[in-house]
Amino acid sequence: MSESGSEALARFSINQMTVKQLSLPELTSECVKLGIPGVGLWREPVQSYGLERTAKLMRDAGLTVTTLCRGGFLTAIDPHARVRAIDDNKAAIDEAAALGTDTLVLVSGGLPPGSKDLQGARSRIAEALAELAPYAASRGIRLAIEPLHPMFASDRCVVSTLAQALDLAERFPSSEVGVCVDTYHVWWDDQAPAQIARAGRGGRLHAFQLADWITPLPEGVLNGRGQLGEGSIDLRSWRALVEEAGYGGPIEVELFNEALWSGDGRELLSATAQNYVRHA
Repeated sequence: MSESGSEALARFSINQMTVKQLSLPELTSECVKLGIPGVGLWREPVQSYGLERTAKLMRDAGLTVTTLCRGGFLTAIDPHARVRAIDDNKAAIDEAAALGTDTLVLVSGGLPPGSKDLQGARSRIAEALAELAPYAASRGIRLAIEPLHPMFASDRCVVSTLAQALDLAERFPSSEVGVCVDTYHVWWDDQAPAQIARAGRGGRLHAFQLADWITPLPEGVLNGRGQLGEGSIDLRSWRALVEEAGYGGPIEVELFNEALWSGDGRELLSATAQNYVRHA
């Protein structure tokens, strides 16, 4: 990529899930080759490769780990399940610290089996955060609550809007709990711009992710995120919103898409970097 292209990638981060067909060494090598400075990692492939090996791989390549995905799933009612969730999130916090990132993204969790109590689920998230936030702070990690599109409220995330995420986050110091703004999940919400400004005033914009919205959604809907510039979202306007609110951190592209995963990962990484420059 040209020098001007490299400069345009100065804040770009590739979320590992976007190119999950690449191994960690392959991803690292390609990022260095393309001048991509940051990577958002996922716990499962990191654990498979080895936590310390991954941390060394990133350090040796000069890559910044922008986020770790994911913690959360904090809505269980059963006491034993709640203890397991807290323990797993503390482990995720420890992993984030070992990898050198300062941000753990939280997907809060859906409704427990048999429950229809959204408010109860959200209250249990707050209870869990009361235990996790101080632990995260002691390890130098910020928790970033990511609201997910309402279509995921039943099974993945009862936090559907930035307003709901901030209502939870603002119970704690901004250095401990903030939000992750993902265009795929919030672009539809006419209140989101005001909530981004609210998050900025409070110092709670901890992560920013890009993906486009394309239709029709695939069966199961989870893996329907579009390549940048191919869908309905005005990505530049969302970048402007977070920057006007004071965000100057990494801009992470996170795509879940079976068609993209079926192709060559190196070509996908290069195309994603080019589309970031062109559309974001």
